[in-house]
Amino acid sequence: MGSERRLAVRRLGLVPYAEALTLQHQLVEERRAGRIDDVLLLVQHPHVLTLGVKGHGGRSHVLATDELLADRGISIHETGRGGDITYHGPGQLVGYPIICLKPDRCDVHKYVRDLEEVLIRTAADYGIAGRRIEGLTGVWVQAENTAGAEKLAAIGVRISRWVTSHGFALNVTTNLEHFSWIVPCGIADRGVTSMARLRGGALRLEEVAESVVRHFAAVFNRTVVSRDSPSAGIAR
Repeated sequence: MGSERRLAVRRLGLVPYAEALTLQHQLVEERRAGRIDDVLLLVQHPHVLTLGVKGHGGRSHVLATDELLADRGISIHETGRGGDITYHGPGQLVGYPIICLKPDRCDVHKYVRDLEEVLIRTAADYGIAGRRIEGLTGVWVQAENTAGAEKLAAIGVRISRWVTSHGFALNVTTNLEHFSWIVPCGIADRGVTSMARLRGGALRLEEVAESVVRHFAAVFNRTVVSRDSPSAGIAR
């Protein structure tokens, strides 16, 4: 593939979580074998709760009853990524980078910080001051009328032989009431917010996706060599 670090962007629209997980597994094997370029998948998921590898994956942080989850058709999936429990649903931009960190980015903490940087820059494009909090992952903003912070974007990754999978979830127009079903990321004393709530108006998910792609390419020093049309999926 030469020395150029190339990135293919695939926008898949609304995809069931299990299908996206299977696709990630396939792409990781292809990337590890050198048969494909780095890939950034951008998706939305139907309502789903996902468990990380922290503790028991966060099952104790499910607040909704089994009956409520069954009534809403909400499934729970074990993922193999880092972190605790999180929620995915419509209006949330989920990114799954399948990239090789060799030879110069073989540092797990730096990789997570770089993902945070992508999302901080994206939020800044919309006048939102995202930041990090020491000891926690993700992107946070100052909560209104309190001294605390609310999470704007969650991050949970898996790295196998320096090929990445899983990734980030950015709340764009997400219905934040759905986070009441869980203790998000197992952090009970901090809230969750969205770009739409902070901006006080509607946002177009495909425009936010374009911002993410631009900043991802810059932070990770990749050249975007192919991308799906916004109308191919994410614009929903």
